[in-house]
Amino acid sequence: MTLKLIDSAPQWPNGARCAVCISFDVDGETLVHRRFPDSAPDQVALAAQFRYEPAVAMPRLLKIFAAHGIRQTFFIPGWCIDRYPETIEQVLDGGHEIAHHGYAHARPNMQTPEAERESLQAGIEAIRRVSGARPAGYRAPAFQHSRHTISHLLDEGFEYDSSLFGDDVPYLLGDDTRSLIELPTDITLDDWTKFACLPDFGYMMPIASPSAALEMYKAEFEAAWRHNGMFVTVWHPFLSGRLARAEMIDQLLSHMQQKGGVWFATMSEIARHCRGLIDAGAWKPRTDRIPFSAGPLPSGTPG
Repeated sequence: MTLKLIDSAPQWPNGARCAVCISFDVDGETLVHRRFPDSAPDQVALAAQFRYEPAVAMPRLLKIFAAHGIRQTFFIPGWCIDRYPETIEQVLDGGHEIAHHGYAHARPNMQTPEAERESLQAGIEAIRRVSGARPAGYRAPAFQHSRHTISHLLDEGFEYDSSLFGDDVPYLLGDDTRSLIELPTDITLDDWTKFACLPDFGYMMPIASPSAALEMYKAEFEAAWRHNGMFVTVWHPFLSGRLARAEMIDQLLSHMQQKGGVWFATMSEIARHCRGLIDAGAWKPRTDRIPFSAGPLPSGTPG
């Protein structure tokens, strides 16, 4: 008998044991411009690594999703939406969700409140131009919320965020009077920890084999399945879209589908399902209020 380790899981549609969204952050060359603002045109080799995303990785990943009959979510900076219209068209033609990921991948907690709002609104407009609708969801660049982020998102009518690591299942995130759905993930489901070796960024971690990554992803999925949890990846096409790793994704999806009892959904579908349960009184998640603290520890606080 499996010991129950999640006490607050929502009931998933059709009796599914867990919800799965294979979400991707499509950062493209915004990372080059953020890291090297004055010399980006001369970072040719680095830029080529990120241009692999629209040229090769995205068509490959979309082919895998189509083969498995699933629609998923891509968090895309507005700059990339404007830069790569053919890629965006392919995403939309596949029925996938485009969610907000900043405009040029500036970290909100490194911006003024005014600059953060400007980036948010520019990204909204980029998505609206290509999809005809405002985005439902948001993931902060590098996960870096500021104390103002949630209030900005609520002001703009966002339904969900997926930037924080605060739970194993959805919960509510809000200010004093309002809330949205937080769809948490975890660093274990971020492919940077497995595959990123970027000397120009100071990332010199050993690269895991696809089989080692697959073993860990399977373990996380199996735990989510046993405990009615949620499995949300934060993968990047320039990393996980490489050939052997793409084969690993295909294998993981086959494993999940053969297991059964899995609800594959976009992030907005998960958020709306959870909101429906809340509105019906069928589920009561916990709520985190932002900011967590009003300021630094008072002077003289013992260390």
